[in-house]
Amino acid sequence: MLIGVPGEVKIKEHRVSMVPGGVRQLVHAGHRVLIQAGAGNGAGICDQDYQEAGASIVPDAETVWGEADMIIKVKEPIAQEYPLMKKHQILYTYLHLAAVPELAEQLVKKEISAIAYETIQNDDGFLPLLKPMSEVAGRMAVQVGVRCLEKRQGGKGLLLGGVPGVRRGKVGIIGAGFVGVNAAKMAIGLGAQVSILDIDQQKLAYLDDVFGSTITTLMSDPENIARVVSESDLLIGAVLLPGARAPVLVTREMVASMEKGSAIVDVAIDQGGSVETIRPTTHDQPTYTEEGVIHYGVTNMPGNVPATSTYALTNVTMPFALSLANKGLEQALRESRPLARGLNTHQGRITHEVVAQALETPSG
Repeated sequence: MLIGVPGEVKIKEHRVSMVPGGVRQLVHAGHRVLIQAGAGNGAGICDQDYQEAGASIVPDAETVWGEADMIIKVKEPIAQEYPLMKKHQILYTYLHLAAVPELAEQLVKKEISAIAYETIQNDDGFLPLLKPMSEVAGRMAVQVGVRCLEKRQGGKGLLLGGVPGVRRGKVGIIGAGFVGVNAAKMAIGLGAQVSILDIDQQKLAYLDDVFGSTITTLMSDPENIARVVSESDLLIGAVLLPGARAPVLVTREMVASMEKGSAIVDVAIDQGGSVETIRPTTHDQPTYTEEGVIHYGVTNMPGNVPATSTYALTNVTMPFALSLANKGLEQALRESRPLARGLNTHQGRITHEVVAQALETPSG
């Protein structure tokens, strides 16, 4: 199979979807790999590294998209890439189609077999390709939240961990999945007062056992959410429903109840966001102020730490990529239920039921 790796074009997206070790595996298995020149620069991987691993370096994205049987990316294609997509191609990347219906329309129109990292799911519900980036984003959420609280950013000028004799900052986290747990680790490590909400009592019990009195666990219901939001200096949205739009749990009224200069980081923005006042932002313009509260809605947070996130991502994406290349799409899907759950579009149809529901489109 001919596999193509184009450079990422989303603003300040420095990750790349394959490292030289992945190229070696594919080439050793008898496949060809095309890498767009400079695709790995942001992650510290030069063209020579790829060439030494057996890849062919091509000058532009048009060549990669035009020749490859399977495209492997990090982030979903954006409008400038739509014309490059080739009919009947395999696309393997993060998609988050519930939040970008126009992309779903293009994938259906071009009959692309699109496999979304975020919906590859094990029988026990575990999301193996979402976990590493959720870990990165959860930890970054606190890191960027700390900056948002600085006075020069328009924040209230609060040091999250406080100092002796001065109160510590309060962090509210909605969702106790990978993002929420990693955000909690970072916030606790900084010395903040942390509250985390979820609808899963078993998760809350586990977190209570792990973190003990350093964290407050609460059942996620409108009353508890409203109270935690109003008290938080930093609020982190960490809600995920695989394939679906994130539920809006934090209303504008709740946001208005926060102290002026507080901050919100909504990691769920990839799936539409869980805060009524959130909207997508970029690394170039990451924040805006609404209801007196700093909002951070960057949709590709891990793209700003590519030296970590590139390797964390490719560690988990490569086994499925090898399966697709070695066995072909149909056989690979038949032999792996997790991979089959990742298929979002195929032969001109939305194939993932939850994605279809989110897009209000029949699934097939």
